[in-house]
Amino acid sequence: MSSCEELCRGWGPCAPSPMLLLSLLLTASPLGLLGEETRQVSLEVISDGLDPPQNLLHIRAVGTNSTLHYVWSSLGPLAVLLVATNTPHSTLNVNWSLLISSDPEGSLMVLPKDSIQFSSALVFTRLFEFDSTNTSDAAGKPPGKPYPPYSLAEFSWNNITDSLDPATLSATFRGHPIRDPTGAFASGTLALRVQAFSRSGRPAQPPRLLHTADTCQLEVALVGAIPRGNRSLFGLEVATLGQDPDCPSVQEQRSIDDEYAPAVFQLDQLLWGSLPTGFVQWRPVAFSQKQGSRDSAMPCQASPLYPTLAYLLPQSPIVRAFFGSQNNFCAFNLTFGASTGHGYWDQHYLSWSMLLGVGTPPVDALSPLVLGIMAVALGAPGLMLLAGGLFLMLGHKWQSEYQSIN
Repeated sequence: MSSCEELCRGWGPCAPSPMLLLSLLLTASPLGLLGEETRQVSLEVISDGLDPPQNLLHIRAVGTNSTLHYVWSSLGPLAVLLVATNTPHSTLNVNWSLLISSDPEGSLMVLPKDSIQFSSALVFTRLFEFDSTNTSDAAGKPPGKPYPPYSLAEFSWNNITDSLDPATLSATFRGHPIRDPTGAFASGTLALRVQAFSRSGRPAQPPRLLHTADTCQLEVALVGAIPRGNRSLFGLEVATLGQDPDCPSVQEQRSIDDEYAPAVFQLDQLLWGSLPTGFVQWRPVAFSQKQGSRDSAMPCQASPLYPTLAYLLPQSPIVRAFFGSQNNFCAFNLTFGASTGHGYWDQHYLSWSMLLGVGTPPVDALSPLVLGIMAVALGAPGLMLLAGGLFLMLGHKWQSEYQSIN
């Protein structure tokens, strides 16, 4: 993997090229003038009634002619199903007794089945930790000596009902390893905050990803866990499954606008191949403090996607319940931080955000601040030319009106 600074991935001095500036000026459109699409969003916790609880969080976003279903689960590794239908009347059906059995296939359905236009899943399988004092710069190699990973299938999670907030359309999964022989998570947690949106906008905290009513945001935060090294780097393994046999594509988008995430000119996105397209978006930056800022930013690196077999991953019952024995999984790893600069060791805190959605991924238009700067920068030469032309014309007129007294 190349460094984040080399690809404008990190938080630091990295300026866009003149050609990039010109191309973006020619292709940028005033997306903010196209109006806002809204959806009626509801959050429901579907519990099994057992102790400890195994929760499903169902987010239902209803539009004029479609419905998006996000089904988040702490049963097994934390996972989410994303299902888009072409009717505002589709519903989620769950058979709990079958879902918690050894063969959960068919226990989770979105009805009517023929209304489904897109479906896929993300599974957050493992939390990695590396010793950054022994780093590797080779592409595709771990960024240091790996410690034994934490399997998210072996975490104990909170009752999601306690964190449900209808006002902000959000809920938070908090967990820690069931077996923790080193006591690393004695006062630490891994928190995954899920938030839906009824309209377009931006969060208050960086990296302020532009969201729409067709998206759902996940913020991952590792808080208070004791690292096994003095300068440990953490990472996250993410697996995805879709309708196509090929892995999703990963794209890098560049921008000249860094108002919402200063010095970050890149947006990474994963795109599933089927239509309508599903996507995951994130900026390649994480934070080592709760109040994310430039001073606490650190790079985020993503490995290339690679095909993998289902039995090599911690199993998600909801993925098996919806997709059956389908096993065309692909996975990639995210690594947060570098051996130098800010890191988890600053305050034993790490956060990173992503968007998950269906349709056309949100595209950042040039912000009013940048448009104003460009107007001044491009308008000043024009004003100078106009003033020079007027000066020459008036000077010629003054000369023509001059009459010699002789």
